[in-house]
Amino acid sequence: MALRPIYDAIFFFFISLLLLFPSPSFSDSTATQFCSAERGPGVESCRVPSSSSSATRILIKGGTVVNAHHQQLADVYVEDGIIVAVQPNIKVGDEVTVLDATGKFVMPGGIDPHTHLAMEFMGTETIDDFFSGQAAALAGGTTMHIDFVIPVNGNLVAGFESYENKSRNSCMDYGFHMAITKWDDGVSKDMEIMVKEKGINSFKFFLAYKGSLMVTDDLLLEGLKRCKSLGALAMVHAENGDAVFEGQKRMIELGITGPEGHALSRPPVLEGEATSRAIRLARFVNTPLYVVHVMSVDAMDEIAKARKAGQKVIGEPVVSGLILDDHWLWDPDFTIASKYVMSPPIRPVGHGKALQNALSTGILQLVGTDHCTFNSTQKALGLDDFRKIPNGVNGLEERMHLTWDTMVGSGQISATDYVRITSTECAKIFNIYPRKGAILPGSDADIIILNPNASYEISSKSHHSRSDTNVYEGRRGQGKVEVTIAGGRIVWENDELKVVPGSGKYIEMPPFSYLFDGIEKSDANYLSSLRAPVKRVRSEATT
Repeated sequence: MALRPIYDAIFFFFISLLLLFPSPSFSDSTATQFCSAERGPGVESCRVPSSSSSATRILIKGGTVVNAHHQQLADVYVEDGIIVAVQPNIKVGDEVTVLDATGKFVMPGGIDPHTHLAMEFMGTETIDDFFSGQAAALAGGTTMHIDFVIPVNGNLVAGFESYENKSRNSCMDYGFHMAITKWDDGVSKDMEIMVKEKGINSFKFFLAYKGSLMVTDDLLLEGLKRCKSLGALAMVHAENGDAVFEGQKRMIELGITGPEGHALSRPPVLEGEATSRAIRLARFVNTPLYVVHVMSVDAMDEIAKARKAGQKVIGEPVVSGLILDDHWLWDPDFTIASKYVMSPPIRPVGHGKALQNALSTGILQLVGTDHCTFNSTQKALGLDDFRKIPNGVNGLEERMHLTWDTMVGSGQISATDYVRITSTECAKIFNIYPRKGAILPGSDADIIILNPNASYEISSKSHHSRSDTNVYEGRRGQGKVEVTIAGGRIVWENDELKVVPGSGKYIEMPPFSYLFDGIEKSDANYLSSLRAPVKRVRSEATT
């Protein structure tokens, strides 16, 4: 769209201002109080950055710099939170923190497009808030995430204000999607406010969770039309909510009340049907569509067909769907089985490998987590009825490591592809590239140093989430994030977090991303192809 060059110009104008006027620092006393107050499971390694460790000038030397389009041996120089130079043999003076990246990869920090922090859901609230969830993310190499604002009784403005309060203690950058749970003129007007004044450029429609978040087809159509007019991306949770409701009743009637009933009540065919329906309605409106947490071959096949036909559909698998299978749901230990309950469910063996293949060939575009954590006590709310088990798994801390080991370590994708699916593509889809998702002069200094020869082991005893369980418990892999730099600060080094409360920024995301390029032309082509209305002459016989 014509607005994109203007946004790019504004971006680089503000970059120059940031270099001239650095943002204020946070006092050690404030951070000390926060770390003390926030101590609990997952935040034991919280440390307060001293004035020397929070230096605003950093030189990363000797690494292989990897962007989505290119990799090269180069140094990276950072000043005041911005990447200033990327080239070989950069010389600097004193007062610069030097990091040796020889033999390692220097990459853009990960961007997770799909999280739920401090979310009120199914009678409780996710155990990870914006501090603990983001701390976990930074320890795993993710430097930005996009969370979903849930409206308050359908009110978008009230929902946004609620999430503004929830995110005040953020320690890394974040953005917001907005869910749409009802429809009237007020919602339509508020969508415009969200886009034009609040920096939200995506709206999510739940086709599942009947009786709470689910929307009907008529509401979805209205929402798709409004998204198109605003240049906002429509997103869908694709499961047939009515059929899932019937499936749940069927399982209960059969006496199946445990976690396995969750998967049995919402089989892949229901995900495929809802994905197909949403794609066809988006094609009818002629607006781009983003399908969140693609978990099955059934849904992936629908996305593949649509993309082959030229439709603008984005498919987002999540880490749990890529590498886990559903056998855990049949574990006789309820605590173990229930921690794997999420929606759509983790699928049987075969689906994950097919999703990996689709990701490596471009049928699916980027990797999220759907990080939505509940501890074992919260999961026990559904001890006698799987319908009451809070849905959600972890992944914010594990995504970058598991994706590298599973996709790059196996030879399915390259290092540049890895950057694309974990960072760059997300930045482009949500219109914040090249500020995010790139190691280029002028980009934000959100950087990771990944050692491909270092190993890791995942455990709930050492992770930084507040949850007492981890769905990847005991998994080992190769390729470890050894350093995370967020906003020009070294926040993860030597297996230690150095996080500052309130240092995270809300990132506004402008409308009309590249996905909207050509929409007006295709609309014009459609109108010219109608050969209607037909001018008819009334004959005497019909008068």
